[in-house]
Amino acid sequence: MAAAVTELRLDRATRTLLVSFADGARFALPAEYLRVESPSAEVQGHAPGQKTLLPGKRQVAITGIEPVGNYAVRLIFDDGHDTGIYSWELLREMGEQQPARMEAYEEALAARGLSRDPG
Repeated sequence: MAAAVTELRLDRATRTLLVSFADGARFALPAEYLRVESPSAEVQGHAPGQKTLLPGKRQVAITGIEPVGNYAVRLIFDDGHDTGIYSWELLREMGEQQPARMEAYEEALAARGLSRDPG
């Protein structure tokens, strides 16, 4: 089980969610990354291999953070997406895997001739 989150702060200027854990781990998670890796069924699908590739999310912003019990948050994005529940465990995993996941995302976009930029 992941250590509890001790601080969760949104830096609106950089569109980054700053997450600190009780064991001292800290991560700066860009809104774009959180959006394209949302744990929602809309993004992940309902079965393995159904993940949706989302281009054009470089400028997406988080407009709201809602607590879900004492174990997660629901993030609200300015593109209308609001169904992903981000557990502390998932936020930790996303922080640790950010470089690899973003590289895979960028490679998948490039393979399809898509861009992180809107429009």
